[in-house]
Amino acid sequence: MNVSHYRSQIDHIIDLAIAEDIKDPLNIIAKGDHSALACFPKSKQTRARLICKADGVLAGVELAQWVAHKIDPTLRFEVFLYDRTQIKKGDIAFHIHGEERSILQAERLILNFMQRMSGIATNTARYVKAVEGTRTRILDTRKTTPALRAIEKWAVQIGGGVNYRYGLYDMIMLKDNHVDFCGGVSQAILATKKYREEKGLDLRVTIETRTLDEIREVLNTGHVNRIMFDNFTPEMVREAVALVGYRYETEVSGGITLDTIQEYAKAGPDFISVGAITHSSGSLDLSLKSF
Repeated sequence: MNVSHYRSQIDHIIDLAIAEDIKDPLNIIAKGDHSALACFPKSKQTRARLICKADGVLAGVELAQWVAHKIDPTLRFEVFLYDRTQIKKGDIAFHIHGEERSILQAERLILNFMQRMSGIATNTARYVKAVEGTRTRILDTRKTTPALRAIEKWAVQIGGGVNYRYGLYDMIMLKDNHVDFCGGVSQAILATKKYREEKGLDLRVTIETRTLDEIREVLNTGHVNRIMFDNFTPEMVREAVALVGYRYETEVSGGITLDTIQEYAKAGPDFISVGAITHSSGSLDLSLKSF
């Protein structure tokens, strides 16, 4: 994912997050951070620091500045640790200087985004580390939090993973249901070929296979870019990779864990897709405190 291509979407996510925190959707109460408004005069200046409270991969520093400047363009950052940094408990990532009201309003939003992103980046980095020394790269999936895909895929990149398709519109993936509803592998591929030609679409095509026989049918039919092996054993993947012979990109998916991923990578696929790096990543503990 090229972050610049999704800038407007990320900008919209931040706007929604800010509105969620300070605007009453029923318009019963005036908008604002009333806790800070009640306690601090507008002119009071302070500083705060982002404290890393766990080991991992830092993610969201750039986004934190984006959030802060949306809330108050006068807030100033001193950044010591950048995205992709391997952090240790006790590290200080950055300082924020500015009005106390603004920093307190930005605090929870910055932490919510950064803790989530850092958790995903840290989890992704574990999978990337596990396949070191092989040709395999780690892919994310569409198993992301609704409306937060741009943020979560950004975090995957920071952790060293590769973004797969962003949505249903930028790649064609023929999964088991598509194959079954079309009446078979070759029928699904040829229907897709006709559709692409009629619509003038230059989209890459991945097809999911469940057996070695389905792989043979794909090879006989052609017109795809990548063949996915779904729920194969490592031994089946090794046989499937040899069968394809690097004529097409290969991908493995289906229930692969940190305990098993190295064996799958040694079987030689180009990619392993792991939904868990987004849907099952916890948050990394971070704290923003005045000093």
